[in-house]
Amino acid sequence: MQNYFAHDTATVDNGCCIGEGTKIWHYSHIMGGCTLGKNCNIGQNVVISPEVVLGDNVKVQNNVSVYTGVTCEDDVFLGPSCVFTNVTNPRSAVNRKSQYAKTHVGRGATIGANATIVCGHDIGAYAFIGAGAVVTKTVPAYALLVGNPARQIGWMSEFGHRLEFDADGVAECPEGHERYCLKDGQVSKL
Repeated sequence: MQNYFAHDTATVDNGCCIGEGTKIWHYSHIMGGCTLGKNCNIGQNVVISPEVVLGDNVKVQNNVSVYTGVTCEDDVFLGPSCVFTNVTNPRSAVNRKSQYAKTHVGRGATIGANATIVCGHDIGAYAFIGAGAVVTKTVPAYALLVGNPARQIGWMSEFGHRLEFDADGVAECPEGHERYCLKDGQVSKL
């Protein structure tokens, strides 16, 4: 028995593992060999390629391409029209399927609309990639990146608020009231 929803126009290939409560919307293609966790939401016109792994409660907005080599932990948000690459030097006449580079997106991370994630660079937990950013390097946990190429301009809380650190390197989220520590260029939750 199917325990997920797929719109009539969606294509779900054989060999997928799709978690309970997941919704797959109009004209999306879920390719064989991928894994989607529980309670995911896959928007319109999304492509999920073979061997992609999405954790639980991953939100994939409209027109997103998630290619082989990508894994996303639980609670990741992929904004409209963002895209992942999987080959660093693609050529139409050269088959590089054996050279796919991997990209890991940590728990709770947000990737904004129209952002591009160049393969081989991991995105840390709760990182926040701004709309239109082009990520060409590994992103630390809680980091806020914008621009092309993406550059870090600050830090974000797990609730998605910019963190302002005091002289002792401590910040509090205005919504969740959790406290964070900035030490040696890394943020951790207290």
